[in-house]
Amino acid sequence: MAGLATSLGAGAATNSLAQIPDVNTIFLFGSNPTEGHPIVSLYIKEALAKGATLLVADPRKTWMAKRADVWLDLMPGSNIAMLNGMINVILQNGWENKEFIAQRTENIEELRCKVSEYDLERVAKITGVAGEKIVETARLYAQAKDAMIIYGLGVTEHQTGTENAMAIANLALVCGHIGRPATGIMALRGQNNVQGASDLGPLPATLPGYQSVTDAKAREKFGKAWGVAISDKPGLKSVEMLDQCKDGKFKGIYILGEDPAHTDADAGHVRAALEGAEFLVVQDMFHTETTKFADVILPGASYAEKDGTFTNGERRVQRVRKAIEPLAGMAEWQVLGEVAARMGYKGMLYNHPSEIMDEIASLVPIYGGISYARIEEKGIQWPCPTKDHPGTATLYTDLFSRASGKAVFLALEHQGSGEKPDAEFPLVLITGRVREHYNNGSMTRRCLGIAEIVPEELVEINPEDARQLAINNGDWVTVSSRRADLKVKAKVTERSHKGTVFMTFHHQTALTNNLTSGHRDPITGTPEYKACAVKVAACK
Repeated sequence: MAGLATSLGAGAATNSLAQIPDVNTIFLFGSNPTEGHPIVSLYIKEALAKGATLLVADPRKTWMAKRADVWLDLMPGSNIAMLNGMINVILQNGWENKEFIAQRTENIEELRCKVSEYDLERVAKITGVAGEKIVETARLYAQAKDAMIIYGLGVTEHQTGTENAMAIANLALVCGHIGRPATGIMALRGQNNVQGASDLGPLPATLPGYQSVTDAKAREKFGKAWGVAISDKPGLKSVEMLDQCKDGKFKGIYILGEDPAHTDADAGHVRAALEGAEFLVVQDMFHTETTKFADVILPGASYAEKDGTFTNGERRVQRVRKAIEPLAGMAEWQVLGEVAARMGYKGMLYNHPSEIMDEIASLVPIYGGISYARIEEKGIQWPCPTKDHPGTATLYTDLFSRASGKAVFLALEHQGSGEKPDAEFPLVLITGRVREHYNNGSMTRRCLGIAEIVPEELVEINPEDARQLAINNGDWVTVSSRRADLKVKAKVTERSHKGTVFMTFHHQTALTNNLTSGHRDPITGTPEYKACAVKVAACK
């Protein structure tokens, strides 16, 4: 979100999912949608059935990679080098959209200077991808009539995640593939309401609607509506809160619907931080690794027990209707309001979630025209500033939402991963999901049918690496990093590139994030889930 916001003006997907079947060239970067985003994959499959060209950049041979016209099997951490190399090829061959660049962008010469340092020989050495593949991908994307980049957590969950997103924006802008239907950038969010949550104020430096806490007019507006004084000082990111808990500087945390002791990177550090908190409240549907540290546990409500909205990855605000009353007696919004009231603030005692949406519309311009009455049957994509506005399916058709109205090119340098393989830890661990389980598995592991299909953690390893290590399919192995060791079964498969292994983080019995590193994106704090150095050895 931070990367796209810097380059384009808004941290969100530029287009709609329903436009994907009309795209004639899809560049899928760092995403495995058949398992991580199965509904999105149906739209992509529809485009492929209509003859779309598919370009895939991914270190694993996913379902989509097997079917790609060009598969760029780049090494983890080399995204910026790959994208700089492609842009260099496009500019050298005159494939760029000169009119679009001149009229709608800034800073092209600085970008041109930077990417000229990324010749094919250098890029091939960094990424492990043959130069001719890079040229062919650049040509197919640049010369396409309608091309869309679809990217996922394989782009953002690196220490350079924000800059990776900026590099993707650079590529789309150079070719002018943005601001029209069936083009643009689809940033696939990690969960169903990540976009909606981000929109409405939890980021430490912004009020709802991405209005900065340093903006005096924004503070005055929210302060008047809420009857409180708004601080002009940005707060802490979640990972920074945990850091300060460990140091004894941060005293209390309220965690709602999240399991950082399981899902955050470098989980040993996280557990030490949770132990360091003086007061920890966890509100969730089930016991998790995090509830083990809680002083107070409050029951959460499932989607079937609450009214409200989800805003999905295409910026669509959609109604959620409860099928049953909350089993615990209250939905989360009611619990939060009651806790606030008992602490002396009565401004959150709403009668119905529709009142919350009305308040949002009054304070957040991009949601200004949205109400429960308007989204009763069909969701609306923001920005929707007024009650007669239809919503926005395609962003940036005229102006970019930066002060200048133009998008900006950013010159970016390849840095690589924070932790690189060496003689002691020669393999790169990539983490991700499988289709059958969801996130930390606290819900899906309780479904017997799903648990029978995928009952345990496995480590995917390339056949060549397995031979060298005398590991057979199904053998018990120890996966070790600089932080921890895990015992799991091996899955020998060509899906994993030589030199890399893959694990999910779905199983409590093998907490993969004990292995992952503490390296983070310095801008957003996002951990580097997609690359850490490990070794694998057969159990004796």
